[in-house]
Amino acid sequence: MSTTASTTLTGHFLIAMPGLADPPFSRGVALLCQHDEGGAVGLLVNQLSEYRFGDVLAQMRLECMDSELADAAVLIGGPVQQERGFVLHSEPGDWESSYSINPDWSVTTSRDILVAMAAGEGPRQAIMVLGYAGWDAGQLEQELMANAWLTAEACGRVVFDTPLEDRWSAAAGLVGIDPRQLSGYAGHA
Repeated sequence: MSTTASTTLTGHFLIAMPGLADPPFSRGVALLCQHDEGGAVGLLVNQLSEYRFGDVLAQMRLECMDSELADAAVLIGGPVQQERGFVLHSEPGDWESSYSINPDWSVTTSRDILVAMAAGEGPRQAIMVLGYAGWDAGQLEQELMANAWLTAEACGRVVFDTPLEDRWSAAAGLVGIDPRQLSGYAGHA
């Protein structure tokens, strides 16, 4: 299956179906940052890591005076390169290493955004994740055909305003589905 500009899922959520039990994808919600004929890259937005934002800043020798920000959760973005940090944010900004997903979403990997956030000058809406999820060419399409994922256009309210433990249900609710009422297996006619 060829992925064209009209069939790309960039800027959409992938919402794990109940049958997808592999950590960290179980009950996962991933924001697809890139999806084309070469594959897909996404960031999970609802899987808690053991770290806090202050831990990451301290590791980079940055001080954060805002105790609420320092205590903010750092998420597991996926199983690939979990030592690498990504800031998913809603305002594009002018950062050294940033990738625009679409007009509403950007991902930044450079230190300058962390310096700005620690100083209270970063994007108003941002989350930090460690690692990412990746799919080879055609792999995501196969998983979609196997009913491993629901898709929905990404919504900032789910990522920035919904409690972590409610994001899976809230994302599925974007397409009118209560995932708790879905079975853990798929059937084909």
